[in-house]
Amino acid sequence: MTIILSRRNLLTHCLAGFSLAATAPSFLNLTSRVFAGDPNDERILVVLQLSGGNDGLSMCVPFEDDAYYGARRQTAIAKKDALKLTDNLGLHPELKNIQALFGDGRVAIAQGVSYPNPNRSHFRSMDIWHTADERGRGVDTGWLGRAIDAACPKAADPTHVVNLGATTPYALTAERNKPITFEAADSYAWTGNPRDTDAFERLNAAKGPGSQEGTGKKQTGLPAPELHKERRRDGDDSGTVDWLHRVAVDARESSETIRRAARRYRPQATYPNGRLAADLRTVAALVRAGLKTRVYYVSFGGFDTHNGQAGRYGNLMRQLDPALGAFWKDLRAQGLSKKILMVAFSEFGRRVAENGSQGTDHGVAGPMLLFGDQVKGGVHGMHPSLTDLDRGDLKMQVDFRSVYSEVLDGWMGVDAARILGRRYPKLALLA
Repeated sequence: MTIILSRRNLLTHCLAGFSLAATAPSFLNLTSRVFAGDPNDERILVVLQLSGGNDGLSMCVPFEDDAYYGARRQTAIAKKDALKLTDNLGLHPELKNIQALFGDGRVAIAQGVSYPNPNRSHFRSMDIWHTADERGRGVDTGWLGRAIDAACPKAADPTHVVNLGATTPYALTAERNKPITFEAADSYAWTGNPRDTDAFERLNAAKGPGSQEGTGKKQTGLPAPELHKERRRDGDDSGTVDWLHRVAVDARESSETIRRAARRYRPQATYPNGRLAADLRTVAALVRAGLKTRVYYVSFGGFDTHNGQAGRYGNLMRQLDPALGAFWKDLRAQGLSKKILMVAFSEFGRRVAENGSQGTDHGVAGPMLLFGDQVKGGVHGMHPSLTDLDRGDLKMQVDFRSVYSEVLDGWMGVDAARILGRRYPKLALLA
């Protein structure tokens, strides 16, 4: 019986549990390439997306501003409850771990961050943040996708970008380095049945001239695309088989590495329950395992607080703060914290005045937070005025691409102007 194992069938049946972005496009770009950056440079970026429109005035409380309490009769954080950072700015009372990190100089807060001509649509605004371009998805790649392609132009490892979540953020859309996406490490698995695996081995063993099977040499990549075309013209499909073999090997090896790292990990801090804490624990496990990942992406939602904001926001902070506290305590105990920079953002802030449902509606400017041993801790920039407003919203003080520029130039080691299309002023957020 002849077994026909096409690329389509392979990718359809044998890579269950992977996101679409982590299957065919990811492995089509794998050739015999090696990591092009400094092999001793182990800097890692963790992006934390706060989805829904984080209310910056509840996270970073201007407790000395009477206009704040005048605009928010029901939703304001009482002055006595705010966790003091400076003489006039405090944190939500649930953010005790973040306050401690701030006190250690490991948190930088950029105030009043947005972009010109802001859009109050969740989807449109998030696309602008993801692409770093007002055209949104009119741009073919995300800002991190472009950055990782620039940082790893000859990358061979499919784990350079890892996203924890159900869907892949557009920020990670790249030409070459496609992200791996999974909700939990155990779900990132090769599920080809034994017959598929046997067929691979039989086909590979019968490849013919040029095969390295049986030579004892490890195959490190795919033949060049030109070689594939030439072989097909000659009626020899060994190039296709070689491609299939490498897809299988890379899929199995990367999934096994990730699942093994997560399963064997012994954290040095107690993580609370919850999806965010579980995702950050997985990030810590993979960092500890020494993967070549340069970017981890984690999302935490629920910030669209149009009603009942005080209770809902407090619950979000009770999940966010202990998760971040455990993550950074774990990294420090493992001796890994110096390798990590975390950037937290949301697609927009919320209006200064509360609405009739004891919530707040879509706004404009808000804070961005950076965490890590290498940040220049403190509050950066002027807090936007609560009386000089733009249609009821805080005015932008800092273009978010200024923050991106510092991350790109100062942390990832790539030319920010090349990634963002122009240069932006910087805030000196990194030490």
